[in-house]
Amino acid sequence: MKGAITPYLSFYGQADQAASFYEEVFGLERMASQTYGDSNFPAPDHAKEFLLHCLLQKGDFKLMMADSVEEQPVQPRSGLALVVECETVEEAVEIFSKLSDGGQVIMELQDTFWGAKYGKVKDKFGFVWDLNVEKEK
Repeated sequence: MKGAITPYLSFYGQADQAASFYEEVFGLERMASQTYGDSNFPAPDHAKEFLLHCLLQKGDFKLMMADSVEEQPVQPRSGLALVVECETVEEAVEIFSKLSDGGQVIMELQDTFWGAKYGKVKDKFGFVWDLNVEKEK
């Protein structure tokens, strides 16, 4: 087993928009992207432009995503947060600001009892991100 887990985010018709958003937020590069219409995978006509698969990457940081071809009832995502270990406080502030645009701040970036700067935000697509910056000792 490799030492990293790659989140695979699911959408309904918003994966391309989300991919562009995460490219901007995290400085990721779109390494692979394919629509249902560009593949031999069966899909309804309304989903031809939906993403069948997308890989975003910058170094070891990876995100994968795709659209479902069937609309799912809106359900709040719970029980999972995506943790990003930031290099600097400035980086955390920038990412936090971009993720919270159109989203919801759950916990402002702040000093914590475990010796880090930490914040929690739900982005405009409903995914929760925890940003953490370890303080220098």
